[in-house]
Amino acid sequence: MIKAAIIGLGKMGLSHVSIVNAHPNAKVVAVCDISTLVLEAFRKFSDIKTYTDYIKLFDNETLDCVIIALPTRMHYQVVRLALERGIHVFCEKPFVLNEDECDELVKLAAKTSLANQVGFHNNFIGTFIQLRKYIQGGLLGDLFRFSGTSYGPVVTNQKSNTWRSKPEEGGGCLYDYASHVINLVQTNISKCVKVFGSLTEKYYSANVDDAVYALAELENGIRGAIIVNWSDETYRKMSTTISVQGKKGKIIADATEIKIYLTEENKKFGLPQGWTIQNIAELALPVNFYLRGEEYSAQIDYFIDCIINHKPTEINSFAQSQSTDKVINMIIQNSKLVQ
Repeated sequence: MIKAAIIGLGKMGLSHVSIVNAHPNAKVVAVCDISTLVLEAFRKFSDIKTYTDYIKLFDNETLDCVIIALPTRMHYQVVRLALERGIHVFCEKPFVLNEDECDELVKLAAKTSLANQVGFHNNFIGTFIQLRKYIQGGLLGDLFRFSGTSYGPVVTNQKSNTWRSKPEEGGGCLYDYASHVINLVQTNISKCVKVFGSLTEKYYSANVDDAVYALAELENGIRGAIIVNWSDETYRKMSTTISVQGKKGKIIADATEIKIYLTEENKKFGLPQGWTIQNIAELALPVNFYLRGEEYSAQIDYFIDCIINHKPTEINSFAQSQSTDKVINMIIQNSKLVQ
């Protein structure tokens, strides 16, 4: 039985408690937060040990893994301590905001050979997994264009009192929304090596961006656009789409379906000429517990599997997250030149 601790009991932290405790091979033995109200609920309704100090938690508990859902500014110190103590680490995104700290954690994780994962949950959605299989399998032939978009109604009026409004907390459309798009592009298509024509705009926020626009060139030579806006009231919730075009057709994928257009039949994948639509219902990963979406449980299932079977982290590792963070920094620097 994998013994886990959850540090940070906001929306994601509480979700992780439920998901881990529903796993047949894992159990939450301790939680940590500064909210007395939340901790009192754990004391009253569970046998999970509670802490307000993560160092005391590490000192007093024997842990296999820790899930960190703290404000981003605290990630570095907690992740580093966990790795130094031989504890496997799952950390929510954004990973860390400082490039030197990120590099240190990536190297430390590699040195320790511990499971290390960042919460880019879109990589566990069946439609995007299928997109990855098609692209890596050469379904579209030579690629020549891509786009990554995301829209949602996160900030639609003047707000200033949440973490989303604070750049030091990883707030802003670029870190919160665009990071998912960038990560999907790099995981499913190719690494980004250059950005140009970048723009960040503020509509309602005073200190962070509400929209991001950038052109990007990937390692495989194709170019495309990244367009993200979290101040769009026409969407009920976050909607992310990746589109890829090649000489043999086009693929459009979002969280609900993947649409494939082929100029000719592909026998390798059993796909006909013309349009094919595959729904998430036939592509979703099976999970032990459904909460908010199967992808949230699927990523934890994968993390625990890596721990139990001593497997290297191949999806959403610290190193892969570092690549995403580098592109974010490229966009920030390039936007300063443009504006």
